[in-house]
This record gives sequence, structure tokens and C-alpha cells, in this order.
Amino acid sequence: MENREKSILYLVLGLYTIMISWYYNHSFLYLLIHYIFWPVYLVYELLIGHLSHGMWKTIPASYFK
Repeated sequence: MENREKSILYLVLGLYTIMISWYYNHSFLYLLIHYIFWPVYLVYELLIGHLSHGMWKTIPASYFK
């Protein structure tokens, strides 16, 4: 059961990375590259500050409005 929970978290974080990539780039090529290397891209986005000041909530919410 523990592996299943980890795989669901892995999938959700990968989808979150796709949302971030599309929000900033609007490119299918970048979307594919960022999904393949999503852990590195997610850390990069955190370090450069694209997810600061509430953007981590704003980006997913923009897809459901």
C-alpha cells in the first residue's frame, strides 16, 4: 500500500509541473521536456522564485476558472 501512495504523489507532482510549464511557456515541446525531467524542473522553479508569493496556488487555480 505504501508504494501506491508514493506513486500517486509522484503522478500528482508531475501533473503540477505540467501546469507550471504550460502557464509560463505555452509550448508542447517544453511541456514534454519538463514532464520527463519534472523533479529537476520543479526544484528549478522553486529556486528562481516562480512559485513564491502565492503563485503555487494561483497557477493551478487558473486552470479551473
